[in-house]
Amino acid sequence: MIDPLAEVVTLLQPNARFSKLVHGASPWCISRSDAGQPFYCVILEGGCRLAIDGHEPIELLPGDFVLIPAAYGVAMSSLKPPPPGVETAAPIALGNGEFRIGGLGRPIDLRMVAGHCSFGSPDATLLVSLLPQLVHVRGEQRLATLVQLVREETREQRPAREVVLSRLLEVLLIEALRSTAGTSASPGLVRGLADGRLAAAIREMHEHPTHAWTVAELAKEAALSRSTFFERFSRAVGVAPMEYLLTWRMALAKNLLRRNEGRVAEIAQRVGYSSASTFSVAFTRHVGRPPSQYAREEQVATDDT
Repeated sequence: MIDPLAEVVTLLQPNARFSKLVHGASPWCISRSDAGQPFYCVILEGGCRLAIDGHEPIELLPGDFVLIPAAYGVAMSSLKPPPPGVETAAPIALGNGEFRIGGLGRPIDLRMVAGHCSFGSPDATLLVSLLPQLVHVRGEQRLATLVQLVREETREQRPAREVVLSRLLEVLLIEALRSTAGTSASPGLVRGLADGRLAAAIREMHEHPTHAWTVAELAKEAALSRSTFFERFSRAVGVAPMEYLLTWRMALAKNLLRRNEGRVAEIAQRVGYSSASTFSVAFTRHVGRPPSQYAREEQVATDDT
């Protein structure tokens, strides 16, 4: 059986950039801007507050894990932040990937592992749009263990390090995403898969992308009326069923074109289009470039690296 979540994560091609162990001494406050980079952290001891992209802050406690697939603005502070106008000094590097933040004369009351990764896929933005904006999991020791394994691997220069890291990150992402499968998850693929009725339709779209799906057919797979399915899918996944299907087909098509796996007409058929011209129109509208041009430019970019 096709696993939609595993397919999306594998296509993302996650790579580790770095991870660090942070020691915090209250009060402190830090913020940073990232151009849509993935961020994750796990609280080992103590607690802190986290706010992303202007959202309301959330309180993180020991054992909490957070994953932000595309972070643009991240602000973190001690549970009791500094008074307004009081700036926190830059983190102090302690060596061996460890940092201290907060006053030197104050006791350590927080330990957390924080990390940044990158997605190697040129389609990362497209694929990330299928995921929740924020994943917050409480009390999952497996996630803390995986983060620790990633941290250890990033510090060592052992054989096959990059392969091990990419596999660990794939497992970490999948574990984090499936751990949050519930109604509290923000809209996205994970929340859709948590709904057994919707999951049946999503799996069919992934398993048979070449089929000429209609909303009525997908509703039948979900054993729901057409209107109920459309509303339930849109609310849980964050996009309408046909928009989700189009996004997934375009992700598959870009991957096939980039890997030079057939002519445009062949790829059109493999992603559910009856003709090359129909596919080209849809691809150009969605991607901004005709498929043949996209394939050429991606090949040149690959040859230059």
